[in-house]
Amino acid sequence: MAARIHRRHSDEIRAKIQSSLLITFLHQHVIGEREMSATQVRAAEALLDRCVPKLSQIQHAGHDGGPVEMVLAQADARL
Repeated sequence: MAARIHRRHSDEIRAKIQSSLLITFLHQHVIGEREMSATQVRAAEALLDRCVPKLSQIQHAGHDGGPVEMVLAQADARL
């Protein structure tokens, strides 16, 4: 059996798997494949808030907090 890279890596993978299960259950509830109580839905949402960042909370900032700069360069085809 392969050795673990480090303990935190294992915990991160476990959290991602649990998050994807919660998302799957909520999706199944929305499309009518799974019955969930209002309490279960709220609990799943609360757990997801701890694991998955909301898009409104993600912020990209460039150097010194300014705008992000994109630099595009063409590679020289001749080697």
